[in-house]
Amino acid sequence: MTRSSSRSIDLAKARILVTNDDGINAPGLKLLEKIAKGLSRDVWVVAPEAEQSGAGHSLTLRRPLQVRRISSRRFAVDGTPTDCVLVALSHIMTQRAPDLVLSGINRGANLGEDVTYSGTIAAALEATLLRIPAIALSQLRSGATSVHWQTSEQHAPGIIRKLAAIGWPEDVLMNVNFPNVLPDAVTGVRLARQGRRVAGIEVVPMTDPVGRSYLWIGDFSSDEAAAAKTDLAAVRDGAIAVTPLHVDLTDERALKALASHFP
Repeated sequence: MTRSSSRSIDLAKARILVTNDDGINAPGLKLLEKIAKGLSRDVWVVAPEAEQSGAGHSLTLRRPLQVRRISSRRFAVDGTPTDCVLVALSHIMTQRAPDLVLSGINRGANLGEDVTYSGTIAAALEATLLRIPAIALSQLRSGATSVHWQTSEQHAPGIIRKLAAIGWPEDVLMNVNFPNVLPDAVTGVRLARQGRRVAGIEVVPMTDPVGRSYLWIGDFSSDEAAAAKTDLAAVRDGAIAVTPLHVDLTDERALKALASHFP
């Protein structure tokens, strides 16, 4: 299969693996499982036992993993999202691999630089490296508790169906972000490139109850100057951002520029 080839997916016959980085009990996972079961009868869930936000594309290498069977097609793994995909394919779904991996729905954005930190993206990336089509889905939020899950619930099925019908290259994963608005306020679906924020992650100094200082890694401080046609700009305008992410991180411009210096 060439890099330019695209694979459509017959969802009615598809085996779907659902995973995430927020953990097996996360509301976004339960919602995505519900959505997946509306698309196919063959849905499996393999997710982290505990929250793994910010785990990135990490593996558990220095201790054994435990797998807890919750039901016939629902499992929790005490590891990272990447571990979950590997365990699902090598240990749980051995009779038949999934035709599609859905990761999420993350409680919060995976935009711009988020994709390098995100366990949600990492699970989809691992599936893609194993040549299984994957979609990462995230719901923007305001604060810790204000999440418009109904926006994802209403719009995610149609986007998944459309992407599955179209197909995409085997070395690409699809990153979908739902804006922080109510379902009827969504302004559309916008194809967008990965953006770049104007400021980095906050590191906040704080003090515990007995006066000891510590640091808390927070959130990105600003998205306000997002460039046009980016994922950041799309969700700022109330649109659903769909971004194809390539597994090859090579920068072709730099490669060509350096060629004459390393003949």
